[in-house]
Amino acid sequence: MSNDSSRQIYSLRRPAAERSSQARPTVGPIRQPETASVGALASSGVLAPSGALASSVRTDLASQAGSGWGTSQASSITADEILGPYRVQEEPYYRTVSDEVTLYEAAYSVRMPMMLKGPTGCGKTRFVEYMAWRLNRPLITVACNEDMTASDLVGRFLLDASGTRWQDGPLALAARYGAICYLDEVVEARQDTTVVIHPLTDARRVLPLEKKGELLHAHPDFQIVISYNPGYQSLMKDLKQSTKQRFGALDFSYPEHDTEAEIVAHESGVDLETAQKLVHIGERARNLKGHGLDEGLSTRMLIYAGSLIAQGVPALSACRVALVRPITDDPDMRDALDSAASTYF
Repeated sequence: MSNDSSRQIYSLRRPAAERSSQARPTVGPIRQPETASVGALASSGVLAPSGALASSVRTDLASQAGSGWGTSQASSITADEILGPYRVQEEPYYRTVSDEVTLYEAAYSVRMPMMLKGPTGCGKTRFVEYMAWRLNRPLITVACNEDMTASDLVGRFLLDASGTRWQDGPLALAARYGAICYLDEVVEARQDTTVVIHPLTDARRVLPLEKKGELLHAHPDFQIVISYNPGYQSLMKDLKQSTKQRFGALDFSYPEHDTEAEIVAHESGVDLETAQKLVHIGERARNLKGHGLDEGLSTRMLIYAGSLIAQGVPALSACRVALVRPITDDPDMRDALDSAASTYF
């Protein structure tokens, strides 16, 4: 996931028209969003995902808001249609490794804010996507970065041809209409930015929109989820205790050997034997963490290597491109990792 400076990133979902009819299990009381008029959508500045879909959605909403539609036509636009692009349309592949699914379902049933902790590329984001699909909730994802401000999360006034209008940020959009808001790598954001989530993560469940003069009460289905890598913590990049103690937490790590091999084989398309060899290389590299490597080879990187092999790239070349070269520039460490790859390929 890229860290675009000073802009929130939204997870791109297919339009509601392509929504799958597959039944999904639900947990807890899932309430239907309230109806919102086109005029209200325009004034609240409903945001769409980035890319071509964003352009089309913004254009449609803008044209509807300015076309002089009657009340009956405008009221046909529902919150579910607004959040349609953020729904996970198909079941993401996720291999359960413990009781994390059961624990998360229990946390969502009481709308407990959740914190996912674990090394990079171990499946935290995939888990959130899977749970959003399982609970049939829209998922709005924000890639946090040090240039992100509170206004990027909450919203701001914008100028257009008609004058000044308010545009909700991703946090306000999720709270207003009942989505799961996922703040990825939250410690990358400044502490004076992350404190904006405090009123939403205690019994109040409100979001003050100070610039707009509105106290936004969170939708009953709203939940906030954050993730970060504890290995990157420092005095300058860590969550305050006042933030940590508002969340439940789930620890993630790299799966056991056989489970990780199944994941690599499924996601990359290589055979199980090749996937097991890649996992062996990953395990050897992880033993070097703190002894020349800041971080071991992630499951994501092993999938990248497997994907190249599945495309016909020689195994050693795939390992160099996807495993060795990205993780270190030290010549001796590169030789050690190349040697590990040569042992299995």
